[in-house]
Formats: sequence, C-alpha cells, structure tokens
Amino acid sequence: MTAQTQKIILTGRKVIGGIAEGEALVSKIPLMGWGNVNVEGGFTVERNHPLFEVPFKGKVLVFSEPRGSGGFVGYGRTREFGKHPAAFLYRKGNNLTIFAAMNMKVPTVTDFDRDPTEVIETGDFVRVDGDKGIVEVFKKN
Repeated sequence: MTAQTQKIILTGRKVIGGIAEGEALVSKIPLMGWGNVNVEGGFTVERNHPLFEVPFKGKVLVFSEPRGSGGFVGYGRTREFGKHPAAFLYRKGNNLTIFAAMNMKVPTVTDFDRDPTEVIETGDFVRVDGDKGIVEVFKKN
C-alpha cells in the first residue's frame, strides 16, 4: 500500500471472531446455496452470476445476502478442501450464513454501518477484525 492509498473503516457486528486480511471478492447479487457452490473447487457454479467459477480461496468474500434454501451451508464445507475464503462479510444474513461461517471458522462480520457491497470493490485490500466488528478497506489504486 502506498501513502496515497485511501482507507475506509466499516463497523459492524461480530458473527465469528478472529483476524484476517486479503483481497476482496464482492458480489452485489445474493449468493445462492443449494447446488450452486462447488465445495471442492471453492467457487459458485450458479450460471449467469458475476462470480460464476471465480475462486474465493483466501479472499475476503463480500456479498449482499444469501438466497435459497439450506444448501448455503455448502459454502462452509469448502474448508474441508482448503478452498474457503479468508473472511466472510455480508450485509444481511440468517441462520444459514451463520452456520456456514461456523463451519469455515473464518472471521465473519455483518450488520454494518454502511453497505459493504457499496463501499468495497473486488480487488480492494481488506483487513477484518471479527472480534471488534471492524473492517478496514484499502482502496485499489
């Protein structure tokens, strides 16, 4: 990061504690669960989705909300194959997003003071403090 890198701080609510950082992968469109995540490859297989087959391993996965049924927990199963994201940030969640985050065992934050999908862009560098619910965003140049 250079001296000119813009830093933005978001505050939210802790779901899963811990510290992580990495490049952001952002979806403004809800992520669908049932049958739409390749757990061994670590990507969505939902056709016509902007993140179709884009690997999220090691990335800070930022999305608006889940869509669909209990299959969303498949995102959590990516940990079994070492293909899970570094952190999980979402605008609006439910018990399925919490369960997926628990399975992944990665810092997870929600209920932000601003919509993270409007502030964070794919490629931004993001530092997540899940314990404090603080997300630092370093805008890509």
